[in-house]
Amino acid sequence: MTTHTPRKWSQHVTETSDALDLPHDLFRQADPRQIAEGLKRSAEHSERRKSSPYRSAMSMLVFYINRAGHKLPAAQKRHLEDAKDALRALFGRPAGSPRRAQRTKKPASSASRHRKAAASAGHRIHHHGGHAAP
Repeated sequence: MTTHTPRKWSQHVTETSDALDLPHDLFRQADPRQIAEGLKRSAEHSERRKSSPYRSAMSMLVFYINRAGHKLPAAQKRHLEDAKDALRALFGRPAGSPRRAQRTKKPASSASRHRKAAASAGHRIHHHGGHAAP
């Protein structure tokens, strides 16, 4: 009996995608501009992609970031996030929205604070705002 190590579906997609033929270790580079240029070049030369070159390149980059998840070192994640901005610039697209890490959390509303306080005290809140006995 042959033992087979199952590969992750995301690795399979990255390696065999119909969209792009990516240079080996493209996403491991430290220079965001080189990552963006490699993605752009691959997207523009691909005859199998189903979207515009920009969408194909950005989709592959976002797919890689999302699938790598928490295993992605923070420094490399920054390079990849910066590569999004570089890719937008290479395609003449407007800059993206602020990154989640840079966004500030909005202060909780009084209703939200009320719900949290009631929950910690063991009360249930009804939609009309009244309390139910615990």
